[in-house]
Amino acid sequence: MPQLMPKLFQKVKTINYNQLPPIVQGIQRLSDIRMASVSQQWPSTSIYDVNDTLQQTLNNIQIPSAKKGPVVGIAVGSRGIDQLEHVVHHCIQFLRAKGLTPVIIPAMGSHGGGNASGQKEVLATLGITELSMGVPVLADMDTVQIGSISQDFPVFFSKTAIEVDHLILINRIKSHTKFKGSLESGLCKMLSIGLGKATGAGLYHQKAVTEGFFWIETIAQMIINDYNIMFGLALIENQNGHLAHIEAIPGKNIVSREKELLLKAKKLMPSIPFDQIDILMIDEIGKNISGIGMDSNVTGRHRDIVGNVYAKPHVKRIYVRNLSKKTQGNANGIGLADVIHTRCLKSMDFEATYMNALTALSPEKATVPIFFDSDQQCLAACLHTTGKVSGQSLRLVWVKNTGSLQRFIVSEGLKPDIKKHPAVSLMTDWSPISFDACGNILEH
Repeated sequence: MPQLMPKLFQKVKTINYNQLPPIVQGIQRLSDIRMASVSQQWPSTSIYDVNDTLQQTLNNIQIPSAKKGPVVGIAVGSRGIDQLEHVVHHCIQFLRAKGLTPVIIPAMGSHGGGNASGQKEVLATLGITELSMGVPVLADMDTVQIGSISQDFPVFFSKTAIEVDHLILINRIKSHTKFKGSLESGLCKMLSIGLGKATGAGLYHQKAVTEGFFWIETIAQMIINDYNIMFGLALIENQNGHLAHIEAIPGKNIVSREKELLLKAKKLMPSIPFDQIDILMIDEIGKNISGIGMDSNVTGRHRDIVGNVYAKPHVKRIYVRNLSKKTQGNANGIGLADVIHTRCLKSMDFEATYMNALTALSPEKATVPIFFDSDQQCLAACLHTTGKVSGQSLRLVWVKNTGSLQRFIVSEGLKPDIKKHPAVSLMTDWSPISFDACGNILEH
């Protein structure tokens, strides 16, 4: 694949997009668009003292008596979570103070290219390394079949997680992008898919096509019943992306308590406060932001073999400008965009992206959309295909990513909606979009 890309770009470079009538017409209409920054305010729910909250909830956990210095595996996933590095480090110190020997076990299914070194690299981007944490990172991909749900539905679990004396889970609880249920993204999903490694993750996603996601609870409960899950550390973020809830849940209570915490997490989810959007422009997508690069709960759009979703906000065109640095080239979810900047394609790690998309049975999320070399061309393509006659009435929303919605930029076509929304305030005057000599946006 890498050998083919230079030839592809050479061929693309021979096309003068600025001579295409739709692009010419779209660029002409861009001059009519005026933009302004807005802010969105939510009630304050952020935890003031994370250290104190962590210590209080960890003190509530009954640490079982065991042989001297038992090994405790701390399962950590691939998501970018507020203060995750700090939370993991504090947990390690707490365990050491109790006479336990902590180690870190990556619990991220097939992420990181589905191999041990790739998963270590993913953790490193989150600030979690052997050096920073002071403990080993046991990143092997070996699994053991520990049972089955039915004759053709075996259950796999990390061999390393089985071999440690106790296991702890650290993960964020939130709405999933692929499905809705009483358990979505959280501790139980980490137990089943994350610690099922690439073998389990691949099989379980295949089963989801015909059987749904009931197995998340079934597999999690099976593991909780048969193995020493000391506790799960449930994290919930608020609309600002800050930790709003930290709770250590005894292993036996994880399933029931996580169902309750999911309801709390859903109430604290950020959202775009407008509906009927013509163009949603996103600066970056990536695995550190959402499993599918851009959270479908925010964009309202999801393509998947288990069902397509077109929910609020209803967006006509999505334009993605770049991949996040922390996604390390994994562009899973790029297929949810209509138009992308060429830099996205140049930054793609096709092996990691394809591994992720194929494991999740979602090749459509790795599909490369139309791409152009400049913001001007990309926006022109979006504008031309919205059917809008004038840029003045265009409803455009420009966000950094789907996890950063406290402050963003909108076009003048949304002015009436801003006036009606009590939580949204205009922060700057309206001004035209400015482009540099290469046609890329001049950002202020």
